[in-house]
Amino acid sequence: MSVFSANSSEIHDVLLVTGMSGAGKSQVMIALEDNGYFCVDNLPPSLLLQFIQDIRARQREPEKMAIAVDVRGGEKLENLTTALNSLKKENLNYRVVFLDASNSALIGRYKATRRCHPLASEGLSLLGGIIAERERLEEIHGLADIIIDTTDLKPRHLAEHIGDLFAAVGQLMPLISICSFGYKYGLPLDADLAVDVRFLPNPYYIAELKPLTGQQHAVRSFVLKQAATQEFMRRYLQLLRFLLPQYSKEGKHHLLLAIGCTGGRHRSVAIAEAFTKRLRMLGYQVILAHRDIEKGN
Repeated sequence: MSVFSANSSEIHDVLLVTGMSGAGKSQVMIALEDNGYFCVDNLPPSLLLQFIQDIRARQREPEKMAIAVDVRGGEKLENLTTALNSLKKENLNYRVVFLDASNSALIGRYKATRRCHPLASEGLSLLGGIIAERERLEEIHGLADIIIDTTDLKPRHLAEHIGDLFAAVGQLMPLISICSFGYKYGLPLDADLAVDVRFLPNPYYIAELKPLTGQQHAVRSFVLKQAATQEFMRRYLQLLRFLLPQYSKEGKHHLLLAIGCTGGRHRSVAIAEAFTKRLRMLGYQVILAHRDIEKGN
């Protein structure tokens, strides 16, 4: 979405960055700043509308702005919902970017940095603070335009993902992220659509294919030549061609399609690669990632 007005120098991209503490908001804000965004960290929700209005009153405004809002602001997060409603009443459009990660990943990050969770001041343990924060953010999570699961993303990879994600602001067609994954490692937290391809023959049980991945010709050929694969690809692509314009009409300009098999190395990788190629041929911008391809055989 964009903030539109008659003055072409006004802000045309506003991102509100929120989510779980420890999920990577600081790294995201740095990456956005590197990509030309005017960034403001830790703004209390009650000041959100006034701040944007003050920025718009300047003679020269930043074209792109990102504002981080979370529990560190010292206010109830319910105030953020009220602030978002105020923005809508003022016809100030925006996108909410929600950073998430698994509880175990968040605990590991806090222990590694030896930092206290923001809700520790309420007498909560680390896990208790994470659970309480997740509950308080539930409504905002449901309102998010873009959800990014950073569980398996290192800071450098997260920065690259942010650069790819926001490189094409203003494009008419939705941006599609395709992620292959293994069900044995869990469903991606940020998936909009998830499809299970474990119904296809598994290369894992063929000795010469087991050590390879779906990026290699032998596995890709084995998976894609199956009659069931070809019929599935045809039908699912047909469904996507119907769904994508509908999502765009509803203002959803980024879609994460997760494709899973058992281990995330063979079938899901080959299918994800094939879908990426076909969607790009249709003119869509597609970001491809293989979450579990480097994990055990």
